[in-house]
Amino acid sequence: MATASKRVPLPAILLANDLLDGDVVFATANDAGTLAWTRDPAPALVANDDAAAERLEAFATTELRGNKVVDAYLVDVTIEAGGPVPRHFRERFKTLGPSNRPDLGKQAGEGIASAPKG
Repeated sequence: MATASKRVPLPAILLANDLLDGDVVFATANDAGTLAWTRDPAPALVANDDAAAERLEAFATTELRGNKVVDAYLVDVTIEAGGPVPRHFRERFKTLGPSNRPDLGKQAGEGIASAPKG
């Protein structure tokens, strides 16, 4: 995982791919405060400081070793009304799903908003 000197700018969220189905997943906290994965970026846990980023990185390390996810990394985000939105196109695109059929991808209504315009 990244060190503080090489970490993406904060605020950031943890993004990965589910090992079994390949879906993009985001680290979130359940009601008990335990970290878990969600396919919806809106409730993603946002790291606003180094301690929170280190907690997300430690969770990623554990989940990678446990073969739950692959390609876990922190993504810098902006905070909008609907939740965190990745700053970079690649990560925004990963939150949506297939681009050739907007009626079938995650953007078709599974509670995930489309990327902001601009």
